[in-house]
Amino acid sequence: MQHFTNLAEFAAHAGQSLGETQYMTITQEAVDLFAQATGDNQWIHTDPERSKQESPYKTPVAHGFLTLSLAPKLLAELYQIDSVKMAVNYGANKIRFSNAVPVGSQLRMKGWLHHAEPQNDNEDTSGTRAIIECVFEVEGEQKPACVAELIVLLFE
Repeated sequence: MQHFTNLAEFAAHAGQSLGETQYMTITQEAVDLFAQATGDNQWIHTDPERSKQESPYKTPVAHGFLTLSLAPKLLAELYQIDSVKMAVNYGANKIRFSNAVPVGSQLRMKGWLHHAEPQNDNEDTSGTRAIIECVFEVEGEQKPACVAELIVLLFE
């Protein structure tokens, strides 16, 4: 884990890697809970028997947005900024789901800090807007499952 004392130190890390997480197992239970929460119950995610028969993956696959939703958890494994009291997901510049994440597979994320700049320059805030590229990898696969350029607001 990268450790930073404050936002200035974090911003100075721009253009560098934040590292990679440990692999985590994508379970059918997690996929089913995500399907329940979002209402996306498409059989390619939730029906192991049908997936075995009809899917090219021969097993259910995680929702792309489930993979993406792991970003805050996984980012917390990559870096810590002591002075930050609040972090807010602000959005994304670009998201691509380029490969499936089969149930039972191992997933990890790599992160790079593109840049960090003051948020609301004309207001009395101590916020920083950070652009972080997140690459989600399935163990044993050459092509990433997801590449996302995420925007995070950080406040001291």
